[in-house]
Amino acid sequence: MESFHAVMSQLDGPMVIVTAASPGGEQAGCLVGFSTQASIDPPRYLVFLSKTNHTFDVAQRAEALGVHVPTPSQRDLAARFGTETGDQVDKLARETWHRGPHGVPILDEVERWFVGRILERFDSGDHMGFVLDPVAADTSSSAPLPQLGFQAVEDLDAGHDA
Repeated sequence: MESFHAVMSQLDGPMVIVTAASPGGEQAGCLVGFSTQASIDPPRYLVFLSKTNHTFDVAQRAEALGVHVPTPSQRDLAARFGTETGDQVDKLARETWHRGPHGVPILDEVERWFVGRILERFDSGDHMGFVLDPVAADTSSSAPLPQLGFQAVEDLDAGHDA
């Protein structure tokens, strides 16, 4: 296992910020390192949330999730969503955002985002997988933007252990 973890720590997968809103109005968001496009036709995206994370609790009751793709210059934003826990801090209270489809918080600071309706949840160990069906997406840039990768945030202390 140690060798496997060493290999994984050298990769530079994309980091995303996931937001959720429950039907009761509770909101949350967190930095996520485990996510990927899972199908082209129909389009599907897969995101994994740690079961110890406050956002996981909200996502369990949510209809949809927001997935935001920060750039390297937004490391501070990623740090705010990755180093504090929603159990103690309302992360969205300090951000500028608006409600998207299904009431999902959309971070105004992030130029690329989409909202996906949750089709399926499945247990993958210490994380839960959420299969998303994109229902809305936006990018304010016609040119590809750089993405924030794992190597840029590996030094951050997570708000919760995985």
